[in-house]
Amino acid sequence: MRLNSLKPAPGANKDRHRVGRGGGSGWGKTAGRGHKGQKARSGGFHKLGFEGGQMPLHRRLPKRGFNKINRKVYNEINLGRLQAALDAGALDGKKPIDVAALIAAGLVRRPHDGVRLLGEGELKAAVQLTVNHATASAKAAVEKAGGSIKLIVKKVLAADEAKRKKTAAKKAKAVKGKPAASEE
Repeated sequence: MRLNSLKPAPGANKDRHRVGRGGGSGWGKTAGRGHKGQKARSGGFHKLGFEGGQMPLHRRLPKRGFNKINRKVYNEINLGRLQAALDAGALDGKKPIDVAALIAAGLVRRPHDGVRLLGEGELKAAVQLTVNHATASAKAAVEKAGGSIKLIVKKVLAADEAKRKKTAAKKAKAVKGKPAASEE
């Protein structure tokens, strides 16, 4: 076999379909587009979801649900993965384990808004964990293995707490006193 004898498999390369090159080609005149109409024109023929002026399906159906714009995204770690990392030597069980340690070990890619510890799997080593959330089963498993969990508590400013109480009191007053619809 030589380089000059190489050729692609039969049917692998197809010639470009050149339309509008005369009637003898079989693709002349209307070039496969038929006669007149919106689809025969150039420049794309319709928008996605367009139904000829009828109210489109995506507008006929009701809206459902709600997407919170400032929702928190947590990295979820199961106890089984934590134990596997400890066994592999990626994590040091004697040092406190937090987000930075998990990123260094390759268990977490980005810090996001913190870590949520889940209770799936078994933990044998006694470790000191610093996480944002932990399920009840995860807490029990860590404490059973002789470890401890420190939860990162979000700091609430005194001014924010006062504002929350004021709003709650105002709502309670409005519900209890229920003002009339039209007072004259």
